[in-house]
Amino acid sequence: MPHQISKAIVPAAGLGTRLLPATKSQPKEMLPVGRKPVVQYVIEELQASGLNQILIITGRRKRAIEDHFDPDPVLISALEQAGNEALLSELSYIQRNSRFFYTRQSSPKGLGHAVALGADFVDSEDCVVALGDSLIAGEEPAAALRAMMKAHRDLKAAAIVAVEQVPPDDVHRYGIASIQGAEPPPGEPVAMTDIVEKPQRDIAPSTLAVAARYVFSPAIFEALSRTPPDHRGEVQLTNAIKLLIQMGQPVYAWLLRPEQRRYDVGNFESYFRTFIDFVLADERYGYLARQYIKAKAYEL
Repeated sequence: MPHQISKAIVPAAGLGTRLLPATKSQPKEMLPVGRKPVVQYVIEELQASGLNQILIITGRRKRAIEDHFDPDPVLISALEQAGNEALLSELSYIQRNSRFFYTRQSSPKGLGHAVALGADFVDSEDCVVALGDSLIAGEEPAAALRAMMKAHRDLKAAAIVAVEQVPPDDVHRYGIASIQGAEPPPGEPVAMTDIVEKPQRDIAPSTLAVAARYVFSPAIFEALSRTPPDHRGEVQLTNAIKLLIQMGQPVYAWLLRPEQRRYDVGNFESYFRTFIDFVLADERYGYLARQYIKAKAYEL
């Protein structure tokens, strides 16, 4: 029986230049979305998927991420003495059975280079990669990743990559997958025949964009070691996945279900959209936010 996957890599080393000046000294992964920073949603998704060893790839000026996941006995004790159960529950992400590890990508050498830094941490086991600036929304955000991990074990896959449909005008922003068949069924693995990094619309093989969640066998690290840097000097994870396919390794795409939406905070437009949607869905403050927006709309 295949072993349970327990390790995850969270790349969070990007410079966040499209979010300046907000990210001048604050990591974009720590920007708030509703009542939590972005990366906390990602970590809670991993924890809910049973992943209890988490390596976060950080960079310069990213110390706030480490501080956020560092247990704070003084704070916990103060809240316990005050009987503040509500706030204690909000800090449960640091009290779960998780171990956090950190390493730095000192210069921007690409997502593939960042993931490759986790080779010793993974130590020849299967692993998950979840981008630290991308959230999966839904009633149960971890459902897709749990299903991908099960399929990965059952199929003995080299990689299962989450994908989503995007408008044709947006394909140049993403890695784009080509699959067997015309339309993949949501929530099932489909063999991937190719993948291209940020193609122009007229040459994109599909509108299936990589959706920031991956399950890998150790073969990804061999592929990364054989993947040359692109014209910007960066090693792209997409190109390493392409090499896995060319090596004849079993690689699958996993189309997210309609209720499983990917959000990212790569620029202000997407960040504002993410913040608004998450606030409106907040069980505690969503009603008040909706009432406020309705009142503002009436004023306009």
